[in-house]
Amino acid sequence: MKDYEELSEKAAEILMKQLESKPDSVIGLATGGTPIGMYRQLVSRFKREEISFARVTAFNLDEYIGLGKEQPESFYSYMEHHFFGHVDIPVASRHIPDGMAENLEGACEAYESSIEASGGIDLQVVGIGQNGHIGFNEPGTSFQSRTHVTELSASTRRANAKYFDVKEMPEQAITMGLQTIMKARSIVLLAYGHEKRDALAQLRTGKITGSFPASCLHEHPNVTVLYGEESEGEG
Repeated sequence: MKDYEELSEKAAEILMKQLESKPDSVIGLATGGTPIGMYRQLVSRFKREEISFARVTAFNLDEYIGLGKEQPESFYSYMEHHFFGHVDIPVASRHIPDGMAENLEGACEAYESSIEASGGIDLQVVGIGQNGHIGFNEPGTSFQSRTHVTELSASTRRANAKYFDVKEMPEQAITMGLQTIMKARSIVLLAYGHEKRDALAQLRTGKITGSFPASCLHEHPNVTVLYGEESEGEG
């Protein structure tokens, strides 16, 4: 991709084509800085009445443990601000893991069951961490993992600390497992910025290893990688 706008437009086009072919698609969604442009594009197209999400079911990849929906750093707040609050996905069809659940293991099992009951994810959007994590599946996570509670690595916490008061940065999250992600019928990986360069280079080697979780994507038959890097002087 030449730049961030091109990456965002291409990602939005892929999602729109999915909905054109199957308006009642089940979509897996990601958070972080990179997908914001994609969501902006989708909201604009919805407002221009080029697309409807009324029959879509959405499942988010993850949520921090210990953050309530009202807290601005939660992924619930992120999704409301950037996407859900501006389109017509029914509230009952928006799914985000419950990081405030009293029984976290039960919440993980229920989330996994909800995905299966929906018929499975048609298109899953993911990002990639500098250490190769997708979702919050840190290095060493089993490729057979389902939705689970995870301890966030020091590098992940450092990378995400800019969104938090450092004293309040969560140490755990609920995340879809690698097996859960791999069950999606198609996957789109979004990566932008020079800090993702090394992770993408390692992904391109094709080596599959538990120390680099994103490498499991090489075993999936339908993955699209969209990568862009800012030009000199940008950012």
